Amino acid sequence: MNRAVGRQVKLLRERAGMTQKELGDRLGYGEDLVSSLERGRRTPQPEFLDAADDLLDAGGGLPKATKEDVARAKARARVRHPAWFRDYARLDAEAVEVSFYNNHDIPGLFQTEGRTRALYEMRKPLLDEELIEQRVASRLDRQKILTRRPLPVLTVVIEEVVLHRPLGGHEVHREQLGRLLELGRLRTVELQVMPTRRTEHSGMGGSFTLLMPRGRPQVAYTEVQTSARLATDLDEVRILAARYGSIRAQALTPRESLTLIERMRTEDEH
Repeated sequence: MNRAVGRQVKLLRERAGMTQKELGDRLGYGEDLVSSLERGRRTPQPEFLDAADDLLDAGGGLPKATKEDVARAKARARVRHPAWFRDYARLDAEAVEVSFYNNHDIPGLFQTEGRTRALYEMRKPLLDEELIEQRVASRLDRQKILTRRPLPVLTVVIEEVVLHRPLGGHEVHREQLGRLLELGRLRTVELQVMPTRRTEHSGMGGSFTLLMPRGRPQVAYTEVQTSARLATDLDEVRILAARYGSIRAQALTPRESLTLIERMRTEDEH
């Protein structure tokens, strides 16, 4: 479906004598994003289709039916999470507090659609397109936790090196940095960056997540390669919680972290 829509956008763009960059500039999108849409690597949003239809004088060339196809495809893709992830996803959805330490990537709740899709497309062994769409939709669906009521308290520590890695291309990367800035300014989110040049680091054992379900003891979640584990042992969770406190103390403050991300995003634009 994405490829068919992409071919249609490309045909209309070329008919109008525009390059991908020119179309992106006129619509307020990056050239990389337009290229990804035309190749079927990204799902076009309804607002993009509306704007492109008007700009390219398509006269219905990108009709309402096309947008409905996109919506139906997204709905079909919202399948259940993989079996190994379901216990965590259930707790995640009802948590009153979630804390992430990530040393190699950005937590799924904070990822843009572009970055999520890029991560699944580069997975080895390769995933088929239908499974990629299912996984992307499931991850984006989990992000409802960011807007549900009552809002959970979210804290996250991300390694600085992760913010320098432009997975999915520079346009996707800039969009992701912008998303982090947006979320980091929320009252319910405390986002911190761990500087690469720190001489002491309490998180060398790897990434982990702490969840506080409503009315229940805190639990921990770890994921390494193809192995995932939900820890409920009180002593084990207590140790990870203490470790997370040390990691936060060693990281930049939330304000310093947002300043760093803003500077990186500005530098990436030049």
